Amino acid sequence: MPSNAIVVVGLPSSGKTTFLAALWHLIFGRELPTTLSFDSIARGDQTHLNRITDRWLGAQEQERTLTNGDTIVGLNLLDGSRRQVHLTFPDVAGEVFSRMWEQRECDHEVAEMLRQGNVVLFIRANKISLPMWVTDITQQAEALGADEAEEQDDPVSWTPALAPTQVQLVSLLNMLAEGPLDIGGRKLCIMLSAWDKARGEGLAPLPFLVQKLPLLHQFLMTNRDTWDWQVYGVSAQGGDYDGTNQGVAPRPEAEQLRGVDIAARRIILTRDGVAETYDLTTPLAWLTT
Repeated sequence: MPSNAIVVVGLPSSGKTTFLAALWHLIFGRELPTTLSFDSIARGDQTHLNRITDRWLGAQEQERTLTNGDTIVGLNLLDGSRRQVHLTFPDVAGEVFSRMWEQRECDHEVAEMLRQGNVVLFIRANKISLPMWVTDITQQAEALGADEAEEQDDPVSWTPALAPTQVQLVSLLNMLAEGPLDIGGRKLCIMLSAWDKARGEGLAPLPFLVQKLPLLHQFLMTNRDTWDWQVYGVSAQGGDYDGTNQGVAPRPEAEQLRGVDIAARRIILTRDGVAETYDLTTPLAWLTT
């Protein structure tokens, strides 16, 4: 396995495109120093990167149509020793990865991409689908009352798409460590995106993972021979952006973000809950050392 290769994965709406836009601005704009620097574009073109970055700079939500084209971006970065780091960023619809769980299918090109190296896994911290415990369901039924519960509409048939977030993620990581996608032990960065929305929990990223995604945490703890991992909280957006609907008044927070002199300072990356940085290349550098 090439230790200087990184691939990015994540379920739908997990924050991959926003991260890519912020990263591109950070390494190409050079407003602030970074651990890794920009070298060249290995795959794709600058048009797509500039387009999503313009929306990021303008504090506008990324349009879903921009990612439906399944654009795969390849960036070459340089570390302090001028060693090249290869980052493969599949700026594709997250359904590509959820389909791996739901249908056990993977496009050949995506499969080749997933075999390239260490992994960055994005999880939307404020949109985690939690499991429903039997006790919770029983309490809900009791609160409704037996008669009302019987009058409810027919239950929705279960499909794999309804599985809790952590179940889907554990399955995805299992697939990366088995069969045709297995390339041996890898490093893994878990990126808890929209971290500014989860900070109210009062938890650092690791305790957040333990409490909110215990199955995923237990899986990682018992598979350290396969996954050498770290967990980060990242707010690449910096706050609430304007939506994509036309004619809607700008959000005050978005206006404030647009007024920041150095846009890179909108970025917040934290690992232990105390130390914070704007440098999104820090975890990428760890992945390749």
